[in-house]
Amino acid sequence: MSATNETVINVQEIEPRLRHLTIFQAFDSLEEGESLVIHNNHDPKPVYYQLARLRGEVFDWEYLEAGPEWWDVKVTKRPDADTYFENQTYEEIVIDVPSLEPRVKHATIFQTFNQLRPGQSFIIHNNHDPRPVYYQLMDLRGNIFLWEYLQQGPEWWDIRVTRTVPMIPMEEGRMIINVPAIDPVHKHGTIFHVFENMNPGESFIIHNDHDPKPLFYQLKDRHGDSFTWDYIMQGPHWFDILITIKEPSITADKEEVIIDIPSIEPAKKHATIFRMFEELEEGKSFIIHNNHDPKPVYYQMLEMFGDIFDWEYLRQGPQWWDIRVTRRKSVTQPNQRQPIDNDDAIIVDVPSLEPRLKHVTIFETFDKLEPGESLIIHNDHDPKPVYYQLQAERGDVFTWEYLQQGPQWWDIRVTRKGTETNETIGEMVAKDLRKADIFKKYGIDFCCNGKKTVRQACADKGIDPVVVERELQQPTQESAYGHQLNYNEWTPDFLADYIINTHHNYTRKSLPEIRNFMLKVAQVHGENHPELAEMRKLILRVHDEMMDHLLDEENDLFPTIKELVKAKNNDGNCSVHSGQTFEAMIAIAEEEHDIVGRSMEKVRHLSNDYTIPSDACTSYKLLYKMLEEFENDLFIHIHLENNILFPKAIEIERSIVSH
Repeated sequence: MSATNETVINVQEIEPRLRHLTIFQAFDSLEEGESLVIHNNHDPKPVYYQLARLRGEVFDWEYLEAGPEWWDVKVTKRPDADTYFENQTYEEIVIDVPSLEPRVKHATIFQTFNQLRPGQSFIIHNNHDPRPVYYQLMDLRGNIFLWEYLQQGPEWWDIRVTRTVPMIPMEEGRMIINVPAIDPVHKHGTIFHVFENMNPGESFIIHNDHDPKPLFYQLKDRHGDSFTWDYIMQGPHWFDILITIKEPSITADKEEVIIDIPSIEPAKKHATIFRMFEELEEGKSFIIHNNHDPKPVYYQMLEMFGDIFDWEYLRQGPQWWDIRVTRRKSVTQPNQRQPIDNDDAIIVDVPSLEPRLKHVTIFETFDKLEPGESLIIHNDHDPKPVYYQLQAERGDVFTWEYLQQGPQWWDIRVTRKGTETNETIGEMVAKDLRKADIFKKYGIDFCCNGKKTVRQACADKGIDPVVVERELQQPTQESAYGHQLNYNEWTPDFLADYIINTHHNYTRKSLPEIRNFMLKVAQVHGENHPELAEMRKLILRVHDEMMDHLLDEENDLFPTIKELVKAKNNDGNCSVHSGQTFEAMIAIAEEEHDIVGRSMEKVRHLSNDYTIPSDACTSYKLLYKMLEEFENDLFIHIHLENNILFPKAIEIERSIVSH
């Protein structure tokens, strides 16, 4: 690492919660043309995106060293930094609320607000007064906006929402108290009210025109050492302070597990507790940590497991409840069972197993089943939590049939489904994105060739379909393609917007960078690596093809899809633009997808699956990393359109025509 007259930020020496804040403060203190160096043990690329979002494209980001142990990035403030936002044009967005799916209406408004910069606005167009949104926005983000009625009924309401305070590093959706906008009599009272209604771990920001340090001592006097006080900005015009409520400490015995209920997805909270208890050895305990009294769980456990545990309150509010649940030691009694018609199915006698082995045994038995084979779970209470765990970790690959449902015994037949030979690859990935990893492993194209079945694709590749089908029954929990979202349930217009905001924006940012790195690496290393010349041609083609393709979709194809959805919702007519039939437009888009997909397959082949050569420089390494990231995003991008968006839109168009 080398730096001359530059601030070097050694990220690992900074307390984690202050790392990004320190970088922003250092950047804000730079004069135009000055630089700082970020020194870190992993790629700080997220800081790039956060800095670009909050400060704009007013800096250069140069890798001096890019791993594998250390990353050094030189960040230089550009000469036009101070006038960047003044030179940007902004088009006011109108959110047509009645046209949105009910569950995404408020979310769309809040997401749009979070993208605003100071002075920017959007308009809410609705068929009734959206005043509740005002209060919800005030509760979530604070008094940092203006709410101006342009039209107030009786049929339509139009409201302009304008952001009034500057972008603040670390705000990330937090509540901001804009102190100068509050009546002086109520300023401190408002801050104390917000503070006292925050849960441990939550935070908010005070935005003021002078240093509110006296407030720190007032809070300290009333609430003690229960919070942190971090300056984001210290003058000369504005003072921004991040206040975080500290997490309480829980007194737990050694090896005693603490279940932090608020951090668990709501649908899995009770199942997590029940599974923990099922696996608990006699005499052992765990702690439930929650933000309200979980007494209903006590009664549910009593119903499910009987009076075999102790429920001890360690803390009872007002903000937090901690309960120690202990499994009592019991006298083993003989089991009296109903006969089971097992049809050669394997029976897992759960009560006879050691607690820690119960779920493990069920899963190991299930994983050994061939398609069409079954196991029977025999238990002394309903093992429904196992159903949800099996569904989450193995996917929709089994049936769950109750043979007996209490009151003493529960018997459930679990049957592994066979592969649906008529289901296409695209349909399979649309249902479970984790299966994309398996198709990629075997070089099977699930996006451009998603209309083939598994057996057809395997025949093309000369692969044993039985091997692939077996792995498809057990997709990995962690996918290279990110978090599993239920895209199949989204409406086409919402999915189209998601594709633009996620994949189109990513492509516009990353592909020009990849193109520039490709040109540089081919020029420097082309003599020793002749494959780079062909890769260069392919990347230039992908760049030009994708840039035109994005515009075609955003200006023509996606607006047509939205018109179709609107026509369907209103039982009206829809006219297709550009003189083409709708399915012809889809066919052109899919053909362009195929061209780009084939080009990236060749790039992967030429690069030997992005294997970095021994003589690679930093730019060479970064290029391969960016190419692989782009390929992963591209395949999901094409998959969402070819296998979900386009089929749904064609179905709507056909229904309108037939109607």
